[in-house]
Amino acid sequence: MGEPVVLEVRRLRPGRDGDLPLPRYMTPGAAGMDVHAALEAPVTLAPTARALVPTGLAVAVPAGYELQVRPRSGLAFRGGVTVLNAPGTVDSDYRGELKVLLVNLGEEPVTLVRGERVAQLVVAPVTRVTLREVSSLGATARGDGGFGHTGRG
Repeated sequence: MGEPVVLEVRRLRPGRDGDLPLPRYMTPGAAGMDVHAALEAPVTLAPTARALVPTGLAVAVPAGYELQVRPRSGLAFRGGVTVLNAPGTVDSDYRGELKVLLVNLGEEPVTLVRGERVAQLVVAPVTRVTLREVSSLGATARGDGGFGHTGRG
């Protein structure tokens, strides 16, 4: 592997949110870093309700990369809470607060509390392409089959 990718992070409210850990990998093989909610008070999400959860952090994603905001499997499994726009993308030129858009897809209200791990952050390379408009596309065996065209099971 080459040089490690460095993600610069800044606490926006160090006096208030300095007690919260920075995002971190929870196991040696983890692909994503867990990020914590910087809530001032608990937030209860009724079924189908959404919340924009602050993290108290801003990041400088290196050029050529994106920061993906992904659901945590435990939060989704236990309460039906997931990242609504999964994966959310933080672009390399964004410098505002990192917030997590959560939705409760479960049948019961779920209360989020300060310091709770609410999402995973994955740094990924970005490929920028040049579009070329054409009048037809090359044929493939699949063609335009999609949305379950290979069957079930």
